[in-house]
Amino acid sequence: MAGRTDIACIVLAAGRSTRMGAANKLTADVGGKPMVRCAAEAALASGASPVLVVTGHQGDEVRAALAGLDLSFVHNPDYAEGLSTSLKAGIRALPEDVLGALVLLGDMPRIQTSHLARLITVFNEHGGQAIVVPTHAGKRGNPVLWPRALFAEMLQLDGDAGARRLFSVHADRIRGVDLGTDTIFLDIDTPDALAQLRGRSD
Repeated sequence: MAGRTDIACIVLAAGRSTRMGAANKLTADVGGKPMVRCAAEAALASGASPVLVVTGHQGDEVRAALAGLDLSFVHNPDYAEGLSTSLKAGIRALPEDVLGALVLLGDMPRIQTSHLARLITVFNEHGGQAIVVPTHAGKRGNPVLWPRALFAEMLQLDGDAGARRLFSVHADRIRGVDLGTDTIFLDIDTPDALAQLRGRSD
């Protein structure tokens, strides 16, 4: 797809992976490449531009896992204080001309370019003002595409939660997109989940 300059993607890749034990899940091998690279490559191919990767824990290792990709990196020194700090670091680093930001978790290795492109299409269809959320079987998943109009409120978030708490405040803006896959729920938090994922990818 041709690159766009009005919709960015923020890949959140700063977490400590505490439930994984000593291993950093983002650099774990999934189907022959690091997990975070799977997500980043899907973002790059979706047409989103720029693609920003927020690093924190083991930032050098995460950067190495993404070597050679046309990405921008933002280091979050406050990553240990929770997910919201990484989200805010990404929002602050966005160019002023972007209309929206797709917030993608770095531990979603099965997300596809087509999924992201569909969210972008729906966002554009609603004039860049909607919160576009993937759904499946009536449940909401990730990633979520946020309009610039809500960036200021996103910068007020704190703790270890993302921006979903804004859903109730802006329910009238939400547009669900049924992507027909449970991939939107798949993030890898434990060694067992990683083992199951590898089993699926073999």
